[in-house]
Amino acid sequence: MAIRLRQAGFDDFVLLEKGQGVGGTWCHNRYPGCACDIPSHLYSFSFEIKRDWSRPYAPQPEILEYMQGVASKYDLLPHCRFGSEVRSARWDDASARWTLELQTGETLEADVIVSALGMFNDLVWPEIEGLDSFAGTSFHSARWDWDHDLPGDRVAVIGSAASAVQFVPEIVAQAGQVHLFQRTANWVLPKEDDPYPEGELERFRSDPEASLKLRDTIYRRVDGGMTFGDAEMLAEMEAAGLKAIEIVEDPAVREKLRPDHPYGCKRPLYSNQYYPAFNRPNLELVTEEIERITSDAVVTVDGRSRRVDTLILATGFAANRYLSAIDVTGRGGQHIEEAWKDGARGYLGVTTAGFPNLFMLYGPNTNNGSILTMIEAQVEHALLQIQRISEERLAWLDVRPEPMETYNDEIQQAIERVEVWQASCNGYYRSPGGRVVTQWPYSMTEFRERATRIDRDAFEVSPL
Repeated sequence: MAIRLRQAGFDDFVLLEKGQGVGGTWCHNRYPGCACDIPSHLYSFSFEIKRDWSRPYAPQPEILEYMQGVASKYDLLPHCRFGSEVRSARWDDASARWTLELQTGETLEADVIVSALGMFNDLVWPEIEGLDSFAGTSFHSARWDWDHDLPGDRVAVIGSAASAVQFVPEIVAQAGQVHLFQRTANWVLPKEDDPYPEGELERFRSDPEASLKLRDTIYRRVDGGMTFGDAEMLAEMEAAGLKAIEIVEDPAVREKLRPDHPYGCKRPLYSNQYYPAFNRPNLELVTEEIERITSDAVVTVDGRSRRVDTLILATGFAANRYLSAIDVTGRGGQHIEEAWKDGARGYLGVTTAGFPNLFMLYGPNTNNGSILTMIEAQVEHALLQIQRISEERLAWLDVRPEPMETYNDEIQQAIERVEVWQASCNGYYRSPGGRVVTQWPYSMTEFRERATRIDRDAFEVSPL
């Protein structure tokens, strides 16, 4: 967004970042084994393609280095204010401006704000009796404690989804004993992820067409599978997942790892190390529900107490909160939590009625495919609207409620036609009210085409 603003001639902007550096999720998530689950050659900006990824699925340090390099190359760091978490954003009808309050107590005013909070920033802490009484070391996997040494520790991992699938194989090689507490088995598919030989890396570096061809191939494959409507492909994915589980030697553990929901119902996961890790004697899969946590143990409902030194919470994020993760007040004093009481919603996931001059990136119902591709389209849509505000000298621009509701009705109807998303699987896609508020039900190509068309009648405007 910052790059496109500068290219469009807008220089008076600031990037408020609660962390201490750029990179977002790739800056905060630094757990062992952290890696992308979209093939690397599609996981770079279209205007700044990285051709020499070290392997097909890049690890977190390499992605973070790329993000930092982009910020530096495009001279964004002077616009960045790190350690500047936003506590609230309030729209003033009289002045037609936003006032942002930071955690430090400082306030800033702005004509336009862009939320780049995304989905994965508000940590989920499990509601387990006695969690606060644990006397050992405990931390969330998204805020990994690298000052704590795991060798020899008895470790409890609560949660078995995306993060745990990546870091559990890493920590079992160090810890004395790992107990992995699983609520729901996930589909974990193998991936072709051998590091690129130096010869192939050199080919990518010297021949731009080689990496572009691979990127295009990946794009078409990802784009075509986003609707989860190909029964043959879904069957192939499930067959690959079940075959991968066969490497687990203990038949009882194999059965516990077998998902009871269709592939695609939850976020698909990828790992070549997860299932083999269960053949290690120091990894136990626990499926009994946790009853409570004591100062030095995790107690399950069957009465068994497992003594542990370290507790790692791999319980993910409140992915359906979006901008409501902070206190936002729009026109007429309406709070965004009230506006979204039935679930987050927006128009193309970028604007939401009642909150003028506010644009969201990675907003409601934009999650699917390669998120960098989706975000680029959202940025273009937001920029078109910001240019309209500037060129037409508008005090504000706000999407009308009726077009937004019509759009959301269409999206929800399309979501209902994705059968695998209707199964029960304890996923993060749905809001507490039951609406799927995270997923985009069409292709990335479809989203890009919609985002670059502006329906001027869908927006209410007020001149300066």
